[in-house]
Amino acid sequence: MDGFLRDHRVLICDRDTKFTPQFKRILRGDGVDVAMTPRQAPNCNAFAERFVLSIKSECLRRIIFFGEGSLRRAVSEYIAHYHVQRAHQGIGNERIEQRSEMRDGEVQCTERLGGLLKFYRRVA
Repeated sequence: MDGFLRDHRVLICDRDTKFTPQFKRILRGDGVDVAMTPRQAPNCNAFAERFVLSIKSECLRRIIFFGEGSLRRAVSEYIAHYHVQRAHQGIGNERIEQRSEMRDGEVQCTERLGGLLKFYRRVA
């Protein structure tokens, strides 16, 4: 309703008691399917677990937040960095969203979150 699941069709949940039947009914009523992971399988959703580890170690543990707004800004910046700029070992050290790269030219550094996240690329 407030946007965190806007344009999403499925929410993958573990079997924690915080995902109550009422919570699942609300989601289903808004068109979001709830997929439950198997019992006693903590590594079942390895992609989500890896993302949580990455955002915590590369971003959230290095910043002091002053309110929800600064937390939301940091998470948004990290997600943009994660999808566009960060290389992923699972896909051959490639980025998720590929863009054509120059082979020659000056190296330029793009910073996010005050230099906490950096990306280097060649410019024409």
